[in-house]
Parts: sequence; C-alpha cells; structure tokens
Amino acid sequence: MKRAITLLGLLACLHAGAQTAPASSTLAPLATTATGAQQFTLRNGMQLIVQPDRRAPTAVHMVWLRVGSMDEVDGRSGVAHVLEHMMFKGTKKLPPGEFSRRVAALGGQENAFTSRDYTGYYQQIPASRLADVMRLEADRFAHNQWPDAEFGKEIEVVKEERRMRTEDQPRAALIEQLYATTFIASPYRRPVVGWMSDLDSMTPADVRQFHRQWYAPGNAAVVVAGDVDPAQVLALAQKTYGAISPRALPARKPRTEPVQQGLRRIDFKAPAEQAYVALAFRVPGIARIEDMQDSDRDGLALLVLSAVLSGYDGARLERALTQGAERVADSADSHASVVGRGPALFLLTGVPAAGKTAQQVEDALRAEVARVARDGVSEAELSRVKTQWAASTIYARDSLYSQASDLGSNWVQGLPLDADERLLKLLRAVTPEQVQAVAARYFGDDQLTVATLVPQPLAAGAKRAAPAPAAGERMH
Repeated sequence: MKRAITLLGLLACLHAGAQTAPASSTLAPLATTATGAQQFTLRNGMQLIVQPDRRAPTAVHMVWLRVGSMDEVDGRSGVAHVLEHMMFKGTKKLPPGEFSRRVAALGGQENAFTSRDYTGYYQQIPASRLADVMRLEADRFAHNQWPDAEFGKEIEVVKEERRMRTEDQPRAALIEQLYATTFIASPYRRPVVGWMSDLDSMTPADVRQFHRQWYAPGNAAVVVAGDVDPAQVLALAQKTYGAISPRALPARKPRTEPVQQGLRRIDFKAPAEQAYVALAFRVPGIARIEDMQDSDRDGLALLVLSAVLSGYDGARLERALTQGAERVADSADSHASVVGRGPALFLLTGVPAAGKTAQQVEDALRAEVARVARDGVSEAELSRVKTQWAASTIYARDSLYSQASDLGSNWVQGLPLDADERLLKLLRAVTPEQVQAVAARYFGDDQLTVATLVPQPLAAGAKRAAPAPAAGERMH
C-alpha cells in the first residue's frame, strides 16, 4: 500500500536559519494559534510551546534541538546520533538506565530521534506525571554524565545498528552512496548514523564536546501537548528548564553546495536478489512559507508533482510501471525532499520486474516525468492529492504525539506555530501549469545522479530482506 504524503512529514525537515531565542523571559505568550497552542520564552532563552487537548488525561512531552548530523564535522560523523544514545546513560543524579526505569514507573513511554537537521526526545505519560518527566528531562539536558565504560558499550550498539540498518541492507547502503556522490560540500553527504571508521575512532570526549556545544537552552524548545493548563506548564518549565544557565552557540558556517555540471553515475555491488535504481535530481527547496520567492513556489510544485507520481494507490508511477503484461517494475516511487536546512533533492526509485533491467526502469521513470512536462496534469489529479493533504492535517490532530511533533518541527525550522495550515493553503493554490513547468525545468541530465544496485550472489541459503530505505532519521 502506498502511504499518503502528510504535511507533518513535509514540515519535519523544512529549512530554518540558526536562530537563537531571545534571552528575556516573559509570562505573556509570544504566539497563540487558533487551536490554543501558546509559545513562551523562558528566562534563559529556551522556548516553551503548549497545546492543550482535554480529550484524555494524557500528555506528550518533547524536547527539540536545532542540531543534527549536518552540524558535525568530518572525522566525527555520527556523533549527534551517538549523543542521543548517551543521553539515556545517566546524569549527576541518576545512574545509567535509571532515566528509562523512572519513565516506565510513571506509566510512560519514551524514545528519541536524530535526523540531518534536528534531534528530539519525548515521553508520553499520564498528564498528572508531567512535572516528574520535566524534572527528569531538564536534569539530563543540563547534566548528562556517564562513565567511559558506558560509552564503550553503547558505541558497539550504534555500530551494530549501522550494520543491521545500512550495511546489511543493500538498498539502504546504495542510498547512502547516492548521497555521498550527489553532495560535495554539503554535510548531507554524510550518513546520520556515521561512517563506520568514524564510529571506530570516536571517543567519549567527542560526544561530551558535542553536548557542550549544542545542548544550550537557546538551541532548544520544550513542547507539551495534552490535558494541561498552559500557565501551569509555564510555571513548571520556569522551575525546571528555566534554571539551566544560558550558553552561547557555535557559529554555523555556510557550506554551499556547488552547482552540478553534469550527470553522475555509480554502480553499487552487493549481495541481493533484485536490482534497484535511484535517481536524484538537484532541485530548489522551500526556504520560507511567507514572502515566497520563485524558487520556493517551484519547491511547492515539486511536492505536488511527487504526489501525482506516487502519493496514493494507483498513482502514475504505479499504473505505468508496475501494472499490465508489459510492466517493467515491481515497485516505483518518488520523493520530493525539498524541505530541510540543506540542499534539496527529488528522488525517483524503482525495482525491476523479473526479466527487466535497471536501465529499463530508469528510462520508464524518466519517461513519466517527461510525460507530465509534455502533457501536463489534470485538475482531478491535483484535487485528489490536495484533498488527501487536507485530510491528513485533520487526522493528525487526533494524535497527541502528532500535535506535539508538528509544533516542534515548526519551531525547529523557525516557522510560525500554524505553519502546517499555511502550507496547506499554499499547496491548494498550486496550478497544473506550475506542476508541468517544474517537470520540464528540473529533470535534465546536468543535475542528475543515478545509483544502480548490481546484485551479487547471495551466500548459500541466505535470503536478504530489502526494505525501503529510511528517510534519514534514526530512532534510539
């Protein structure tokens, strides 16, 4: 089944500058949305966002940091993700593992995630235990502390994660190589989990230094959604998070990706049962949703183009490539990765059907984009994907986690709290002519990188799983 594209997913990587919250504290909300969400500034510059939802006596508590793998330097790839793991390994007050035991004892669930652009931590707990998890999270934010022996054990866990999720998954390994080939200057060329050689040489000091650099109040936001009162949550936040001393952030240097001057192509050999092909086109991203420039509008149209190609069951790529007697692919997909702090890509991927080649799938994928450029799209197609986006925005409100994650991702991009509603309005205004124009403008050879998985023999008796590659995010 195809998974519908949601606005929450689109916003999860939307670009933001390296903004630091103002140092002053205020009891008055900085912003309030139609749904009742309020944003405050704590005395140390940390942001607090509260979304009341009284339908059940539960709450979701999250901490978002505007730091991810793109803020690493060469030789220390993966350190943002390793730090995420080490945040569960103790503080000055708590021994290793005690944080998770206490959350469980409160009746809560927890996890964390790292992406290229951000890092986040969350707990879902009974609303009556919110104060407890705020104290716990504020403590580990400010006082993360663990013995070197804990790092020695956990780095092996991360290495095994890399083996299982990337090195033992040919398609994921191919996508890693695709990004490393597509980007030269951008830190997006490095995997979120890190290169194995960097993990091998990583030290406890590397991780502690990254924590000191980036885990500062002005680089973070606390998000609470659920059966809560904003004034009470603000008082709790001032008492817990507000007591953390402010600290200056490192300067973020621009790392502008050079213009690509011609087609790049790689073959990736790995034990696999089927070939796989991935095409990455350099395209403009969406840098803002207010005062949009032409490139931002093209980014919106590319989002719509991707949805037309593969955003629902029976979309264009599925019909053209995977159905009928002459089908060339077992699966085909597209993804407009046009939202993020780094450069944007439009991906086309496919798995050849029995008796078909990767080259035939590559040609068929490009032919479908060329058909849109030549013949355009119908109003009915656009209406379908726009209706789907509107429905996904409404359904997301049924989940406290989705509400909190939406607000956190908006903040981490420097966007207004109601950015999902604003983006939906902009997407509804995209015309068939705009979709046809971007299909004609951005899919030539000069901005294209092609990666092809060349299957190698499997070991006797082995059957290798081949899930679709993850979209650049690592869960703890």
